[in-house]
Amino acid sequence: MGAHAHPENPHRYTLSAPALPTSPRLCRDFVRGIFAASGLPQLADAAAICTSELVTNVHRHGKGDVRMAATVQHDRVRVTVHDDSPGLPSPRRAATDETNGRGLFLVTALSDICGMTTDEPTEGTGKAVWFEFNVPPTHTKSPT
Repeated sequence: MGAHAHPENPHRYTLSAPALPTSPRLCRDFVRGIFAASGLPQLADAAAICTSELVTNVHRHGKGDVRMAATVQHDRVRVTVHDDSPGLPSPRRAATDETNGRGLFLVTALSDICGMTTDEPTEGTGKAVWFEFNVPPTHTKSPT
């Protein structure tokens, strides 16, 4: 079963959460629910991990509340995490004994594509970091 959204009418979900230690879990659960409701439970855990990493970055390094958006289309799902800090995150190589510093590498490895943008001057001074998962084909046609 694939996502239920029609290409001309994507489903968009939003959530705002304070930048607190409890926010990654709230946002993870939110994304899991979206993927499950969209008929994509096989992608829910990977999407939840990506979400958790991005929201944790906002809590540790960002500014302001976490604003999330998830857009479900017929061929992909995009999750965007926005905060008010203009500084873009940069992946770094974590030492083997470090417990931090691998989040962006996880997002890159688990998602089909990811990226980041800074706000346009008319929108504010923050940034958005996002990832996408392609929706797997719903049926494979067998020869008749």
